[in-house]
Amino acid sequence: MNCLCRPSRIMSVRINLLDETDFIHEIKDDLPGQALLDVVFARLNLIETSYFGIRYIDEENQTHWLDPASRISRQLKPKSDPYDLYFGVKFYAADPCKLLEEITRYQLFLQVKQDVLQGRLPVAFELAAELGAFVVQSELGDYDQRRHSKGYVSEFRLLPNQSNELETRVSELHQQLKGMSPSSAELNYLDKVKWHDMYGVDLHPVLGEDSVEYFLGLTPSGIVVLRNKTTVAHYYWPRIAKVYYKGRYFMLRISDKNNELSTYGFETPRKSACKHLWRCCVEHHAFFRQVRVAPLPSSQSHAADLFQLGSRFRHR
Repeated sequence: MNCLCRPSRIMSVRINLLDETDFIHEIKDDLPGQALLDVVFARLNLIETSYFGIRYIDEENQTHWLDPASRISRQLKPKSDPYDLYFGVKFYAADPCKLLEEITRYQLFLQVKQDVLQGRLPVAFELAAELGAFVVQSELGDYDQRRHSKGYVSEFRLLPNQSNELETRVSELHQQLKGMSPSSAELNYLDKVKWHDMYGVDLHPVLGEDSVEYFLGLTPSGIVVLRNKTTVAHYYWPRIAKVYYKGRYFMLRISDKNNELSTYGFETPRKSACKHLWRCCVEHHAFFRQVRVAPLPSSQSHAADLFQLGSRFRHR
């Protein structure tokens, strides 16, 4: 019997990397998302692959993570121009200094540096200066008065609103880092930033009771609820009994210390945003309950396991 399946198409994608370079790749659209991930992992020589993913933006301007188990054609709609994809950290290591591979730490360093620059990780003046000094040491090496003339720090983009005062302070601190290797500077950067409350927090805008604006933040330890940049609740993964959604409403069922259940509901901007939040929540829940991190398998069975943690809704 002849197969009535649609023949595969060649899709062109532009993959944007964390070092601000990109490359074009052509791939058959009937392959699973894992095939694209493998291309990037091989290009970057990554072994600790579980922390990373590829993001894309749909026609509703909603961000999604590429599903490793689902066919590319089910996720990316055909278009004449190359489809822009963004490689990045999907799960932030609770202690990045304990990562085994230097290349893994380097990619995480690039991601956190981008988080600071784009304002997702707001930092106070002195911390910004310390982090900036590590960035400059990593890029330029030791301070040299002959090579580094006044204002040399202005060549670096460190903060959304970068001031001359900050650049002067970064230069002062950079001069104190003599002898520090690039990899040590990056490690010190991660060691400094990992204590920040907003390190690795995946933020999603929601509305609570009386249409009050909140953000739900997914973290290695659980879900935080923020209002006006202040944490008003923290639900730890072991206490989260169930996550589910219906339409635009995202629901959390929480077990307290007496094992009594309470349900909290949040409204999202649209259905696709709610589904994205739910899926990110379930994947974070699964990932940070693992005893050890290993490369994600590409099998359908693993993906199915991820979406069975306490939800009566399945990913479709």
